Amino acid sequence: MEFKNKKILVVGFGKSGLATARCLIKRGANVTIGDIKPESALDTDILKEVRGSGIKLEIGGHNTSTFLSADMIIVSPGVPLNIKPLAAAREKGIPISGEFEMASRLVDSPILAVTGTNGKTTTVSLIEEIIKRSGRSLFAGGNIGVPLMEYVSEGVKSDFVLVEVSSFQLDTAERFNPFVSLILNITPDHLDRYESFDAYARSKQSITKNQGKGQYAILNDDDPLLHDFKPGNDVTVLRYGLKRSDRSNAYIEENMLIASIPGKSEASFSLDGFKLPGAHNLSNLMGVVLVALCAGIDKECIQETILEFKGLHHRIEHVAELSGVDFYDDSKATNVDAAIKSIEVFDRPIILIAGGVHKGGEYEPLVIASKQRVKRGVFLGEARFMLGDAFKGKIPYEYAEDMGAAVKKAFGAAVKGDVVLLAPACSSFDMFTDYSHRGMVFREKVEELKNE
Repeated sequence: MEFKNKKILVVGFGKSGLATARCLIKRGANVTIGDIKPESALDTDILKEVRGSGIKLEIGGHNTSTFLSADMIIVSPGVPLNIKPLAAAREKGIPISGEFEMASRLVDSPILAVTGTNGKTTTVSLIEEIIKRSGRSLFAGGNIGVPLMEYVSEGVKSDFVLVEVSSFQLDTAERFNPFVSLILNITPDHLDRYESFDAYARSKQSITKNQGKGQYAILNDDDPLLHDFKPGNDVTVLRYGLKRSDRSNAYIEENMLIASIPGKSEASFSLDGFKLPGAHNLSNLMGVVLVALCAGIDKECIQETILEFKGLHHRIEHVAELSGVDFYDDSKATNVDAAIKSIEVFDRPIILIAGGVHKGGEYEPLVIASKQRVKRGVFLGEARFMLGDAFKGKIPYEYAEDMGAAVKKAFGAAVKGDVVLLAPACSSFDMFTDYSHRGMVFREKVEELKNE
């Protein structure tokens, strides 16, 4: 693609927007970054670097005339696509694309793409470990870690490009065409941004829309929306489920994971020593194994990674034990379905710490899942009263003004053998910079409690 001397507006000053602007400046484009946030909310060192690189800045609001005078607009994933300046540019016929879509057009290595409502990051990390163990080179990033555009900017070719893909990235993905796509699950999320759950589900399923012959679409057959989903074209569809069925390419049987892809013999993997708890992690592991087999990775590398992978921070992570009470951090459970899966891991009484920014879903499924397991709720953040309304008359609960108070109240309600579980069912941006910051504060408050 030719960018030299083109006037390109990058909307969004986050990691993706900055990576895009830096890449385009290298290719001779005239780049402007626009963001509604005021200068005081942005990193001063990065602002200084950007201003010294030839990139123009428009911050503190959007200027519609800048949108209308651009040759092309590239939107960061966090920017809603229905804002008025974008609508005006769309009406004028100005090309609008996303950072992820634009970067993917510049990649010439096989792309392994993972999407789904929950479990994406752990799944990508498992695949990354398997491929590294095989000795192949790869880039891993996308929606997590390093933006794909940063890999493109570096100009280094890897054997594989492994990406976590969000629904927001897929919303602007017109030609994105991965060698392997994996959809882990589709449950209600981001309903504050989508007009309906169906619209959100269609966004996730669109990862397969440009795939065809010689490529693979891997689907969780236990998920109702994916069980009935049939990708078009001639893409090879591989399905997995916890129990064997007539169309299973992977399933679990007697503590073994059995997997096969067309043209290759069946492979089996021992699950003895697999450290990630819960049926959802076994489900995601089947997707991981199928991706690795499609990429031609040896069985031995897959087996060794299954046994040695220890998981990621803030995903049902054991933090401490205090007076017989275990504290677990699942701050990454940023929606109701993820929180339910976290609760279902434990067969001991739970004191649940939840709350944050409401994302548009219903909390009733969380209440139903909690009835047999959760003895008390401690709710904080913007959504605390909504959670309280849902739990009222069903499970005891109380409110906390901050994480420190929540940890103390949860511990006060616990007895020996109980679990204090942070599984917020909400995003974190009311009180924290992101889910990892929330998890770190939880850990700090547990440590303070231990010291007391």
